Amino acid sequence: MKMNVIDRCWRPNPEWRKNRPQLATCSVGYAGKMMNNIGKDLMHYKVTDPTDDPINPRPGTLRYGASVIQGKVWITFQRDMHIRLGKPLLISSFTTIDGRGVNVHILDNACLMISKATNVIIHGIRVHNCKAQAPGMVMGPNGKVIPLGQVDGDAIRLVTASNIWIDHNTLYDCQDGLLDVTRGSTNVTVSNNWFRDQDKVMLLGHDDGYVRDQNMKVTVVYNHFGPSCNQRMPRIRHGYAHVANNLYQGWLQYAIGGSMGPSLKSEANLFIAPKSGSKEVTWRKSSNTNGDRWEFHSVRDAFENGASFDVTKGGRVPKPNYSREQGFKVVDARAVRSLTRSSGALRCSHTSIC
Repeated sequence: MKMNVIDRCWRPNPEWRKNRPQLATCSVGYAGKMMNNIGKDLMHYKVTDPTDDPINPRPGTLRYGASVIQGKVWITFQRDMHIRLGKPLLISSFTTIDGRGVNVHILDNACLMISKATNVIIHGIRVHNCKAQAPGMVMGPNGKVIPLGQVDGDAIRLVTASNIWIDHNTLYDCQDGLLDVTRGSTNVTVSNNWFRDQDKVMLLGHDDGYVRDQNMKVTVVYNHFGPSCNQRMPRIRHGYAHVANNLYQGWLQYAIGGSMGPSLKSEANLFIAPKSGSKEVTWRKSSNTNGDRWEFHSVRDAFENGASFDVTKGGRVPKPNYSREQGFKVVDARAVRSLTRSSGALRCSHTSIC
């Protein structure tokens, strides 16, 4: 099977279970290599208890590993689990949640939040049926109980977070969105995920008035969007996104949209338009004060079923300007079906191959 550059870094290794932290060297895009998540001082923590106490988490639970333990921690799971969180899980800096080899669902209530944290990896879990939460007390990412305001019901929400890698997760059917990158979050890579059965999929940028998101940089690569996704794949405000080698399996309103003069380079994606309804990939919210400062560019994209992309005319095609460790080769759009075939949480065999 043809693998993309991220998967090729670790999946062919039959001994991957013995060297799980190798995964941190495999990321590309704006998150860079996640080297701050590994090293001599790395702690390994195994989740053995699927229950949750938002204020006094017990050792062995996911919240104890993700919120209470400070420093570099690599979290794995003893067995298949369904975890129903009582309040949003606030993930500490330098934390990796690694669901490879088991079937882990976070479902039916509160879900994941990365707030004022850096160097976080979320890999190989299924997050779905997330619900809005009333304000309340919760264990914070610094190991101290803090008040948390109302949350909308997103699968994963980033708030003032940086150097975040979201890889190989399956996200669907949440009350608000599947992934929000907000309030000055930046240097984020979203890769190999399967987003499906959702109205609002991915939001990049908090709101039209939050100008700090002008510094936001997000890479969206090797993801599978659909079936049954409506809009926001992504919707971007202010900042910059490089959207490359993704598979778009239809949409209702639009696939890529935004407001407040964002910059977006769509490169070698495969856009398969729905059988009926809008065939246009893009949507732009007009702004009387902003003028037409859009930078929406399509480079080497492939279009099926009559899909079309309304590009910015006469503008420059913004480069990602990746550093050496962030850079990767964007392959021809004809390979996208193959490169995204393993999107979502992987089903790893009990023998060796993942």
